[in-house]
Amino acid sequence: MAESDWVSVTVLRKRAPKASAMRTQQAVNTAQRAGIPIETTKKFSAGTNKHAGTTLNTTKLDRETEELHHDTVGMDVGKLIQQHRQAKGMTQKDLATKINEKPQVVNDYEAARAIPNQQVLGKLERALGVRLRGKEKGQPLLPKGAK
Repeated sequence: MAESDWVSVTVLRKRAPKASAMRTQQAVNTAQRAGIPIETTKKFSAGTNKHAGTTLNTTKLDRETEELHHDTVGMDVGKLIQQHRQAKGMTQKDLATKINEKPQVVNDYEAARAIPNQQVLGKLERALGVRLRGKEKGQPLLPKGAK
């Protein structure tokens, strides 16, 4: 029993909060009440995912000059899609669902605003049963092996 000392006292305290915990409004208010000096800074554009301006090539493409512009599907392809879709009694949304694309994609193709994507055109050909590319535009799409 001689080992226990009744005069010394051990005090257990909480650890000081980490810097990341001190960023909340509650932590700032507590520090102000305790009289601790506080330094606050405002970071502008912090946490945004903005990039610097565009490159020269994209600016040229946006201007759509004669020698450098985006090719879009022809108006004849748009009319073919629209005619065959309506002949099958489908809406743009129905056709888009059938080919696993957004309705806006079908709308862009019908209005001849879309940049041609061979995968999407292939899906549209199979869904509508008509050729949309090549010399045989408008011809029925034949099953493989049939001629």
